Order: sequence, then structure tokens, then C-alpha cells
Amino acid sequence: MNISANQASELSAQQEYPSFEQRHYVEDVSVLFEMVGLPRMAGRIFGWLLISEPPYQSHSELAEVLQASKGSISTMTRLLMQIGLIERFSLPGQRRDYFRIKPDSWSEMMRQRIVQNTAFREIAERGLKLLQDTPAHLHQRLEEMRDIHAFCERELPVLLERWEQERRQPQTNSQVSL
Repeated sequence: MNISANQASELSAQQEYPSFEQRHYVEDVSVLFEMVGLPRMAGRIFGWLLISEPPYQSHSELAEVLQASKGSISTMTRLLMQIGLIERFSLPGQRRDYFRIKPDSWSEMMRQRIVQNTAFREIAERGLKLLQDTPAHLHQRLEEMRDIHAFCERELPVLLERWEQERRQPQTNSQVSL
């Protein structure tokens, strides 16, 4: 994204305070984040970055729009960068940093899930070795853990590859029928 400092200022000035519907959407995203164990404020930042115009926001803009402290914004943007959902960048001629949704962040998160599945499968296998001389009924918990993660370890790469192939295909129909 190559824009000048003046264009960035003009775009930021065009941004109005979020409407009721936008605030509601941002809050819905924050609730989903909380459901998966992430802080609500991280979800609010992510939700706003999904719908904001321009699609990038400064630290101060996020704090103002989300009515949050700069410390909270700083902590949560760092978390979102660590998990690979957003990225920080700067614009020529400006001293401030901006945040935006990282391209291909969802594919990257899927790759991280694959690695996590491998780790869970391996730890389950270690547990089964520890229990190898115990009654079979004690193995069930670890066997289920191993089996589900082994399944995901095999199947998620296939799904990811299908997704990437589909994304490379020209879209002829913008809606998917279910």
C-alpha cells in the first residue's frame, strides 16, 4: 500500500465515529474472541480493523474509536501481532505506526493449528507410553486425544491446500451455496 502522508491524513479525517451498527459488529467480534479465550479488547481492535475505512488505523485512532486506554490498545495490538492477525507498518513521511489486518492471516493461523495438533498428538502419545503397563480403561482419555489430533493433523493440511487452490481460481460466483 503506497500512499502519501497527506492521503493518510485525509483518509483518517474522513473516518467518522462508528455508527451503532458498526459498534454492535465490533462488540460481536469481541464476544467471539472471548469465546475462544482471547481478550475482548483484542476482538474489538480486530473487529474495527475488519470494517474501518481506511483499513489501517493508528494507535491513537484505535484508542479514540474504541474508547480504550492507549495502554490497552498497545497491549492488545502486540498480542494480535504475535498471533499473526494484524501487522504494524508506517507510511512515508509519517512518524506514527499504523495497524491493519495481515494479508493471509487466516491461512497462517490454520498452519499454526496444524503445528498445535502435532504437539497435542505427541503429548498424548507420551502419556500413553507412561500408562502402557496400566489397565486399558485408563488409556481412553489419551487415546481419544491422540486420535482426534492425528486426524486433524492429516486432514487440515488437505483442507488448507484446497482453500488455497480455490482462492487462486477466478471467482465466477461470489456467493457459495450451502
